[in-house]
Amino acid sequence: MVDIQNRISIQVGLSGYSFKIQADGKSSYSGWKGADTVFVTPELQKRYADVDVSVFTPYCALVPANFHKPEFSRESLADVVNLPEGATVEYVPVPEYAAVMVYSNNVGGTLHKVLSESVLKVDGTKSRPLPELYYMLGSLSQITDYNRILASYMDETLYLVIAQGKTLLLCNTYHAPDFTTAEYFLFMAMKKLQLNIEMSSVYFRTPLTEDQELSLYRYFMNVEHLV
Repeated sequence: MVDIQNRISIQVGLSGYSFKIQADGKSSYSGWKGADTVFVTPELQKRYADVDVSVFTPYCALVPANFHKPEFSRESLADVVNLPEGATVEYVPVPEYAAVMVYSNNVGGTLHKVLSESVLKVDGTKSRPLPELYYMLGSLSQITDYNRILASYMDETLYLVIAQGKTLLLCNTYHAPDFTTAEYFLFMAMKKLQLNIEMSSVYFRTPLTEDQELSLYRYFMNVEHLV
């Protein structure tokens, strides 16, 4: 008999992965785990009603739906990022923002594929790995603030989406070798959008160290973890 749970959300980076399980009205978080633990982690051997696999890929861009032509997806993405040679380019609709996300999961490694093939839905189907930015856009609805600021930081990249009310103001990635640089890009984006940092909360989908959280609290009204 297959052991069935309700929902699992997996985030995959170059150095490993983490997951959150929501079952029977309760949530549990794994913390960051190494790639060598995939086949010995019991939670990954179960089946779920819903499976999300989020890939930390900087190779993605949001394109207005009326401008997107599937046959030119590669060209659209190559205009804004330096694609690896031979990278596969895909796209996924983002109807809530009348847009399409074009992306490549060629980020050096196959861990996202292994997890997608290992953690199955109840009917035995696999979940399609999608960019972290895609799931961040979907998570904006969980934030009730008028200024909704959501970030992730992983593998020297800051992922950032900002909305004001129902209007999406920014969806972008920034190369940031350290967290101080990530903060710089976050503050720069806030300043360009003329948002008051001291009156705003910032939400992260990736874990923060105590030092990182304290640093953010020097500027923001509140700092929250959201997955």
